Amino acid sequence: MAQPEERRTPSEPRTPSEPSAAREVSAAREASAARDWTDEHVARWQPVLPDLDPVVEGAVTRMKKLSVHLRRVREQSLVDFDLERHEFDTLHKIAGRGGSAAPSELAQDLDLAPASVSGRLDALEKRGFVRRTQSTTDRRRVVVELTAAGRETWLGAMDVLGHEEYRLLGVLSPEERVLLNAMLRRVMVEAESREPTRHW
Repeated sequence: MAQPEERRTPSEPRTPSEPSAAREVSAAREASAARDWTDEHVARWQPVLPDLDPVVEGAVTRMKKLSVHLRRVREQSLVDFDLERHEFDTLHKIAGRGGSAAPSELAQDLDLAPASVSGRLDALEKRGFVRRTQSTTDRRRVVVELTAAGRETWLGAMDVLGHEEYRLLGVLSPEERVLLNAMLRRVMVEAESREPTRHW
């Protein structure tokens, strides 16, 4: 149980942390008072749709716009690293399996026909991003591995998006990020309960 704060007489000086805390509270209030595009969107539609819930509309619209923003950042990162979207996806799936995978596993992960995966791997191999080797346990089995260049390119594209994600969520305190994550999980649990299982 937390102990009550020690009472301070008016003559006692304030501790250095108190002005800092006050500034943080003030900054938080200013940030919450700032208006974004969605505020104008909701204000425009409320007279048209009187039953519109401004909180629900605001939250859903902001999630949509944030998703669009991050998608644009990702697309720009692919341009910067001279990657096509399908090339990045393939490198990503290989990396997700620890840096190596069988073509059949990639076909499953990418939801593609084996012939389509083979075409992707041919192109990536020509660029020096992957190599195909025989399995050490079964010589009939082919293993696809990321090369150093492939891993570096994949990580570079990932880092661009990662930095932007941290920049955006950096406006929240660690406690707020934990709370946001928990609330979004509850929303996604409900969304996923109404549809077939899928790989997002």
